[in-house]
Order: sequence, then C-alpha cells, then structure tokens
Amino acid sequence: MKILILGDELLRQKAVPVKKINKSTEEFARNLVEALHEGKGIGLAGPQVGVLERIFAVHVEGDVPRIFINPSILETSQELVKYEEGCLSIPGVYADVVRPKTVKVQAWNERGRPFTLEADGILARVIQHEYDHLEGGLFIDRLSEEKRERILAKMARAESREKRKHRKV
Repeated sequence: MKILILGDELLRQKAVPVKKINKSTEEFARNLVEALHEGKGIGLAGPQVGVLERIFAVHVEGDVPRIFINPSILETSQELVKYEEGCLSIPGVYADVVRPKTVKVQAWNERGRPFTLEADGILARVIQHEYDHLEGGLFIDRLSEEKRERILAKMARAESREKRKHRKV
C-alpha cells in the first residue's frame, strides 16, 4: 500500500461508510495494519492509502492492533491535553496538538462485530487523530494558522530541494 502525502486531494475528502464487512474488508484491514507497521506508525486510515472508506487501524505499544470500521465518537472528556503528534502522510513533521484526554468510541471490527471502547492516553489520541482523517482533516489543521503556514512552507522548501537534487542526477 502506498501512503498518500500531504497535497494529495484524497486526504481532504470525507470518507464514506463501509457498506458491507466481508472477507475483502478483513483483507484490507490486515493490509492496513501491515502498512502501518511498515511505516513505523501507530495509526493509519483508509483515506491515507487512497481508500475513501471509514476504516482505520491503530496499534499502540503494549496493545494489540485494532481495526475501527464506521466509528462514531460518542464522548470526549472536557479535560484537554497537549501531546506531540506526527503523521505518516506528513513525514518528518511533528507538533504539539491539544485534544481531549479521553474518548469513547463505537465501531465495528474487521469481522463485523460491534464494540464500544473507552480510551485514554496515547490510544485516545491516536483514535481521535485517525478519526480526523475520515473527516478529511489533518493534525496540522488543529494548529495555529501561523504554525501551520510555517510547516507548509518548510515542506515546500524540502520538496523543492528534493526536485533540484533529482534533476542534477
């Protein structure tokens, strides 16, 4: 699976619900977890690999990989916490993002079984981060405009250097 990078229009589109959970969904879920591991990330959503469906994979240290299909965030805490986030679709960029400390989410797993999960810590954060991808959002959208513009300018400069380097070869 190829992970899409910032600038790809698909990352800004809202994902549609998974209509039917079947063997194909299970296989896609396995591939999503595999791509997540290959990218050395802790979360990966369908839109990040060009699939505009409401599905994401999460694998935080000390836990098993989890698949969330057609998730709904039922509750978030009023208490907010700041934590440094990065994204496989925005490589090399990290920034402090403020999010609710806890989250309660309802979803279906890759076998079509519904579940409700209350999470805190890094698991709560990555669930919210991946959920944003399903809505066409990125973590940089949660930053101040000034900080977001600095990041985008830095990425544009890096991309320009990379293009010049390849032309010389």
